[in-house]
Amino acid sequence: MAGSLLASFALGAAAQGNAPIKVGSVLSVTGPAAFLGEPELKTLQLQVERLNAAGGVLGRKIEFIHYDDGGEAGKANAFAKRLLESDKVDIILGASTTGATMAMAPLVEKAGVPLISLAGGVVIVEPVKKWLFKTPHSDRMAVEKVFTDMKARNLTKIGLLSETSGFGQSGRKEAQAVASKYGIELVADETYGPKDSDITAQLTKIKNTAGVQAVFVFGLGQGPAVAAKNIAQLGIKLPHYQSHGVASDEFIKLAGTAAEGVRLPSPALLIANTLPANDPQKGPVSTYYKAYKDKYKEEPSTFGGYAQDALALAMDAIKRAGSTDGEKVRAALEQTKGFVGVTGVFNMSATDHMGLDLSAFRLLEIKGGEWVTVK
Repeated sequence: MAGSLLASFALGAAAQGNAPIKVGSVLSVTGPAAFLGEPELKTLQLQVERLNAAGGVLGRKIEFIHYDDGGEAGKANAFAKRLLESDKVDIILGASTTGATMAMAPLVEKAGVPLISLAGGVVIVEPVKKWLFKTPHSDRMAVEKVFTDMKARNLTKIGLLSETSGFGQSGRKEAQAVASKYGIELVADETYGPKDSDITAQLTKIKNTAGVQAVFVFGLGQGPAVAAKNIAQLGIKLPHYQSHGVASDEFIKLAGTAAEGVRLPSPALLIANTLPANDPQKGPVSTYYKAYKDKYKEEPSTFGGYAQDALALAMDAIKRAGSTDGEKVRAALEQTKGFVGVTGVFNMSATDHMGLDLSAFRLLEIKGGEWVTVK
């Protein structure tokens, strides 16, 4: 009897050892945030395919389970519940947006399953939540990178235009919080809706504000491109800044010539072909850029880069943990040091579940329809 029980246990352990590593994701592949979710999904599918072709991780294949929340927080919550209770995933990557991520947060915290978000809001990791991590730079970092450049150009009186989405309003809050630190005064503070097709009224107010020296637009999707076109139409000749929420070629396509001269913080991916050979990110950035372009015959976006890093960090943590046990993987993520990714060099800790500093951002300007590093 004891022998048969021992044999049964051994068979069960072997089966578990060979079981696939279940990676779940909830992304906005359709809807208003599809420009985020589509490249993220393509990236994860590409990299899971490559990992499995190389034998998987810990000798186990990766099973990728994906749901599309359409940019709706309620759907993200429902899909997270399905991933945890029905699919029984080992780790979750997503969501694409801050609002959707926060709708999933209580579920993963209760279940004890690590989640690596692909969204920008600082609220995801501040205050630190035991099971939540993220790969994109935070909105606060974006604001600080922009304000640093403004200060260097003696631009101290700013007109802020932010979207009423979670990302835009978080960016607005961070801009208000750190402006005085950089000697910046927000002399105009206007907002617009994510579906607005005309923002001239708000921009006219900014234009007519006494002393305004620059315009800073904080938003996602088509809104920032609408703002850029309206700025050009109104003849506003002030320095024009955007956030990392538009750090992709899609912004240039949408804004056209109105994008000329726009400055924004961005990961290194947008300048992959001009990174110097001694740049520590040259290898990871170039490898991802080539793999994505070869597979999909299109330029990768920074948003896909966030997904690339999330999966790579997850697999690195699982390897170091030697297991898919939630607590061991979570601890390994917290102990990530010197991990050179597409987005930057990650150094996480118990008090920092993002692990990036301002050096992970490059300040870029659009010149002649191309991305150029601001020297």
